[in-house]
Amino acid sequence: MITNKLYYEDVSLVANMDLPWEKLSNASIMITGASGLIGSFMVDVLMLKNINESFGCKVFAVGRNQKKAYEIFHDYLDNSLFEFIKHDINYPLHMDFSDSVDYVLHLASNTHPLAYATDPIGTITANIIGTNNLLQFASEHNTRRFAFASSNEIYGENRGDVEFFSEDYCGYINSNTMRAGYPESKRCGEALCQAYLKQKGLEIVIPRLTRSYGPTMLMTDTKAISQFIRKAIDGEDIILKSAGNQYYSYTYVSDAVSGLLTALLKGVSGEAYNIADIKSDITLKELANLIANSVGRKVVFEIPDDLERSGYSTATKARIDGSKLQNLGWSAKYDITNGIQRTIDILMDKK
Repeated sequence: MITNKLYYEDVSLVANMDLPWEKLSNASIMITGASGLIGSFMVDVLMLKNINESFGCKVFAVGRNQKKAYEIFHDYLDNSLFEFIKHDINYPLHMDFSDSVDYVLHLASNTHPLAYATDPIGTITANIIGTNNLLQFASEHNTRRFAFASSNEIYGENRGDVEFFSEDYCGYINSNTMRAGYPESKRCGEALCQAYLKQKGLEIVIPRLTRSYGPTMLMTDTKAISQFIRKAIDGEDIILKSAGNQYYSYTYVSDAVSGLLTALLKGVSGEAYNIADIKSDITLKELANLIANSVGRKVVFEIPDDLERSGYSTATKARIDGSKLQNLGWSAKYDITNGIQRTIDILMDKK
């Protein structure tokens, strides 16, 4: 992927942001979920700095699938500043680290509807047991700062009293449902972070991601936007499995990663930060049409099956307020139109 001109531009743009990079220089960072949409882009940013600069940031990439990780990170396997660790975060991490792990970025989680429906237990345990295991690891390895990647889904359903969700908003979630496993376990993960901050003195920030997309998405991802993009690059009509009135915030992967880095390096310990920009708020129907038009196809409606429906979010309006992170100097570089076009162009070239 890094050999693609547009993708390289995206990675370089983040790598050259005006951030206090000196905090990561000659330090170490552990990234869980490293092979995923966000994690793989983050690894590319840090390794680009290692290769192009005398940055010296040791990257520990954690994931369950070694074969997939070796394919994604093939170019880094012989680099002394990169190490892949095969591990399931649902089990305690016992590694012989001679030095401290300065930063931990916890990105590992089920993040798409089919996973919620077919592995609801794994969805919950990764966000609670896995998070606890990593927080314990961080507290034992002199970690300077821990970042727990949370989700806009923790806000639940809009109560009709606000247009945008700020970090202190709390909407309705029916906890007595299978689908509640994802948002409720993310809420619990955030509570665990606050507990470790208080009891162990661990520095923690909580970046909250919106619905993210980009060329590093997995082809197995069942989020609506991922399915739309996959259909587009295959030259097929876009299938919409609802009326499409859901009004959500979306974030292109490079903006999501730049937001994560801003929260990690500039955020206040104990605070949560929404990574969102109003220029990427769109209804699902408008999104489907945008993607269809970009490749000269049309949108068709299809009734979802019971398994698909059980994994869908019940939130109909979830627009996220990103002003708190913007006050730290972050800004999104791509709106939804440019981000979608960039994603399709890169994936079409890869194909």
